[in-house]
Amino acid sequence: MEPARRGRVLADLTPLRMSPDFRRLWTGDTVSRAGQSMTALAVSLQVYDITRSSFAVGLVGLFSLVPLVLFGLYGGAIADTVDRRRLGLYSALGLCGLSVALATAALCGYHRVWLLYGVVSLQAVCGGLNAPARTAMIPRLIPPEHLPAANALGSITQTAGSLVGPMLGGLVVGFWGYQTAYLLDAAAFTASLYAMWRLPAMLPHTPAGRRRGRASVVDGLRFLAGRPNLRMTFFTDMCAMVLAQPKALFPAVAALWFGGDARTTGLLVAAPAVGALLGGVFSGWLGRVRRHGLGIVLAVSGWGAAVAVFGLTRDLWLGLLFLALAGCSDTISMVFRGTMLQVAAPDEMRGRLQGVFIVVVAGGPRLGDFVAGTVGGLTSPAVAITGGGTLCVAAVWLLAAKWRRFVRYDARWPQA
Repeated sequence: MEPARRGRVLADLTPLRMSPDFRRLWTGDTVSRAGQSMTALAVSLQVYDITRSSFAVGLVGLFSLVPLVLFGLYGGAIADTVDRRRLGLYSALGLCGLSVALATAALCGYHRVWLLYGVVSLQAVCGGLNAPARTAMIPRLIPPEHLPAANALGSITQTAGSLVGPMLGGLVVGFWGYQTAYLLDAAAFTASLYAMWRLPAMLPHTPAGRRRGRASVVDGLRFLAGRPNLRMTFFTDMCAMVLAQPKALFPAVAALWFGGDARTTGLLVAAPAVGALLGGVFSGWLGRVRRHGLGIVLAVSGWGAAVAVFGLTRDLWLGLLFLALAGCSDTISMVFRGTMLQVAAPDEMRGRLQGVFIVVVAGGPRLGDFVAGTVGGLTSPAVAITGGGTLCVAAVWLLAAKWRRFVRYDARWPQA
């Protein structure tokens, strides 16, 4: 191992240097994610401007979640049967066209909530088709030993987009209107379209003597059912997202614990994202870790423990620190989980597993919000947060005790 790599702390940029295709794909994804986040905020602001109803704004999430879950699963199945490059290109083109449609309607003064809901639903459909195809391409562009670094770079893209996009969206809408935010999003998609267009064909590999079959979600779920290590990546993530998801309680916590207002809530929401971003920036050491299963167990435990301690704090800055530590732990877990899904799964199943991953990532936090809100309402925010974090740690170690092979998983000899 190179001395420089042995002592690396900052994010490993080797995947960007070694693969022009990955570099273009990563750059396009980074730019387009910021644009998508900008549009998401603009749509919410526009819905509220039309209806003056928080309930109507909440429906935006519902209209995006259902298609994303359904087409995330089916999109993963399609990605295992067709040219992934074409699927990624056409779905990105669809997202770009939908942003143009939003901008056109705003420029023409056509402000209708049903149109916004419809476009948001179609955006979720295109996103559900695009994400599995794009993620399943990465192992074809980057050698296995550099996939943790590639996934860490992907986590930076995801977190930076969720932080920068809304901030830019608020400024752009405030100064130049909704149509400008939507047009900027459409322009941002050109980077992703160019990256997809430059890729070679990405037909899924199939074992010798076997024909490429139809797009079957059931086949992917059946495959996952017989692969305990891959199954555990989803189980451990659900422990964190469902049992220890405090976001829904942040408004109450801001007022009751810290005597704050909406600005305090904003700080609480931003803290895990800042920690996740720092986890990606200082991810150079992750490439030296081989025991990915153990790494996931420790990282999810770190998330749960940080959330539990946050529930005991009554100092705002100390609380923000523990939320940031939780976000950093989430990044570490995400890097190892993503790498296992890409390396331990055969190429002809990668799209379907990425589709399941999208469902867990999209649905898990929302289910966690429901659990936290319900428990917090029946008891108190402190019980919900500290109890949830403690349950998360206990649950992940119970799973690790039952599936010990997962803890012994070694990236040098990946086994699903």
